Amino acid sequence: MSSRPGVYAEAGVFVCFEGGEGSGKSTQSRRLAAWLVESGYVAISTFEPGDTEVGRKLREIVLSPETGEISDRTEALLYAADKAEHVDTVVQPALDRGAVVITDRYVDSMLAYQGAGRALDLGEVEEVARWATHDLRPHLTVVLDLEPEHGLGRFEERDRIEGESLEFHQRVRAGYLRMAAADPDHYLVLDARADVDEITGQVRAAIAPLLRQAVRR
Repeated sequence: MSSRPGVYAEAGVFVCFEGGEGSGKSTQSRRLAAWLVESGYVAISTFEPGDTEVGRKLREIVLSPETGEISDRTEALLYAADKAEHVDTVVQPALDRGAVVITDRYVDSMLAYQGAGRALDLGEVEEVARWATHDLRPHLTVVLDLEPEHGLGRFEERDRIEGESLEFHQRVRAGYLRMAAADPDHYLVLDARADVDEITGQVRAAIAPLLRQAVRR
C-alpha cells in the first residue's frame, strides 16, 4: 500500500462505508444521512459504482452476469473510470459546498476487490485508483466486517462479483482489514453482525468530531 498521505477536503466531510457483500453498508449509510439531515446538516448519500449517468453504464458492464469473463485489468479500469466521474461530478462539488458526503463504496473497494481479490499488483491498482480520484481520501472510512460465508448467504441471485469464489471474497475481506490496520486514524472497523442500532450509534460517535467543518442548512 502507498505511504502517501493523500488529500483530505478542507471543506465538508467525506465518509465512506466499505465491506464485503451483505455487510449492511447501504443500511448504515442511509441511517447516517437521515440522522445528519434531522440534525440540520447538508448531507448527500451516494454510491459506487453507478451514481452518475456514465457510472450507470459502467456498473451494468462490471456487474451483469451477462458480461461474462473480462480481463482483470479491464475490470479495474472500468471501476477507475466510474470513480473518476463520481469524484469530479458528485463528490468534490458537494464537499466544496460544505456538505457531508456519504458514499457506499469508494477506492478501498477497488483495492480490496481488484487489488487483493484479483491477480493484479496491488501497488499498480492503487496508483490507477488514486490518479482517477485526485487522491481524495475520506475523513472516515467505516469497514463493516463480516465473514464472506455469512454475507453471501443473504443473496438468492448474485451479480458477477458476488458470484466469485469464497476464497476470492476471503481475500477481499483480508484486504479491507489490512487497509484499516495501516491507518487507524481514518478507519473504524465494526462487526457487521452486531445489532444494527449499536452500529449506528458507533458510527455517529465517530463522525461527530468531524462535523465542525460541515455546513448546516
